[in-house]
Amino acid sequence: MKIETTRFAPSPTGYLHLGHAYSALLCADLGQRFILRIEDIDQGRCRAEFVDAIYEDLAWIGLSWESPVRIQSQHMDDYHQALNKLENQDLLYPCFCTRKDIQAEINQASHAPHGPDGVLYPGTCRHLSLSEQEDLKAKGKSFALRLDMEKASRQVGPLTWHDRLKGPQQATPEIFGDVVLARKDTPTSYHLSVTLDDHLQGISLVSRGEDLFHASHIHRLLQSLLRLDVPDYQHHSLLCDEDGKRFAKRDKSLTLRSLREEGISVEDVLQRIKI
Repeated sequence: MKIETTRFAPSPTGYLHLGHAYSALLCADLGQRFILRIEDIDQGRCRAEFVDAIYEDLAWIGLSWESPVRIQSQHMDDYHQALNKLENQDLLYPCFCTRKDIQAEINQASHAPHGPDGVLYPGTCRHLSLSEQEDLKAKGKSFALRLDMEKASRQVGPLTWHDRLKGPQQATPEIFGDVVLARKDTPTSYHLSVTLDDHLQGISLVSRGEDLFHASHIHRLLQSLLRLDVPDYQHHSLLCDEDGKRFAKRDKSLTLRSLREEGISVEDVLQRIKI
């Protein structure tokens, strides 16, 4: 019988808050095997002090996890190899557009399609010739690597994934357009690294907030392109304050660390998040 494996994967860009506690405890309850992963690919925002705080806060609310903890920044070679596989399938292209360039292109268009993350990239660099790409690289132009969504979707055909709360889902990754999978300053993306890590760590159930529901469409596509295992998903509701506003790291008074320093007990915290 397959062991249910779940994971909690915070980014160390601030202290954990009540919403994180809710998500972590739910993940732990759902799995027979519980894994902690530190998603620190954004080295400009991540801090070592917040990594230590994550360990302290999770232990304080009674959680334990397997060792060693996977720290994403220590595994960039894995993500590089995955990018190489996609490049070998001719599914990536360099995008030299700045945010200003993209906005200018959008302003000129009569209609700008939108996706879950806002206006879709208009495909400005998609049709650059190889010589044009090499010329821009030789000039030192910074670029990101984008996935050619139309080509990738055509290659894999129809895909499905399963959410345990919402049932079977038809994958529609095209709603995101040509997503960025790597940048010069961050040589991988959330979409690529999390999908690969879930496969490498044997995650059978991805439990996370409903704000990431649509991201699963992209992850299902990457799983097919890279021949990765396909877990089940469960997107839980987000914990909100009394005004209906979702908790965020900027709400310093509601971090686990501040609550602990104020003398709030673990029991009070668990009662507050209904665990």
